[in-house]
Amino acid sequence: MILLVGLGNPGSEYAQTRHNIGFMAVDNLVRRYQFPDFKSKFKGEISQGKIGTEQVLFLKPHTYMNLSGESVQAVCSFYKIPVNQVIVIHDDLDLPVGKIKVKRGGSAGGHNGLKSVDAHLGNNYMRIRVGISKPAIKEQVVDWVLSKFSTQDKNILDESFDFISEHISYLFQNDIEGFMNKLSIMGKGK
Repeated sequence: MILLVGLGNPGSEYAQTRHNIGFMAVDNLVRRYQFPDFKSKFKGEISQGKIGTEQVLFLKPHTYMNLSGESVQAVCSFYKIPVNQVIVIHDDLDLPVGKIKVKRGGSAGGHNGLKSVDAHLGNNYMRIRVGISKPAIKEQVVDWVLSKFSTQDKNILDESFDFISEHISYLFQNDIEGFMNKLSIMGKGK
């Protein structure tokens, strides 16, 4: 089974904000593949189904960003999902809006959601980084990540989410290179 986690914060006040890109991407995948409605479980919301031949479990932790690892660990423990079968989608300040990068392992890069997942699971999971760009002034980062997207940025992100949904099976096969090659053809990667 693959665990695909979208990082974000629960509550309507955080919906559609930059920090909730993970939730937005997972919602897109659930719609595209017609998974069942989310159910509250494991300090989050889960939906389970199949994409191709893969059993996939989607998770949106509801522990708030800084404690995301609690929910992820609970799911991994219950379903006996090894860390190398976990994919986390999250926002990235260092990438332009809508740009996507994928890697396995590495540092949390200051992202509190990743820090929490690392603390609970280690860091040998796959990460899909989706750009949200960053404010001109460093002191505005907190307000920036909790701000909503412009219509233009939302359109760019919708294309990025569609790309992720269409090509996610590459990542299920651990084919990061194949995914990134498709991405460069579409102009979404670097």
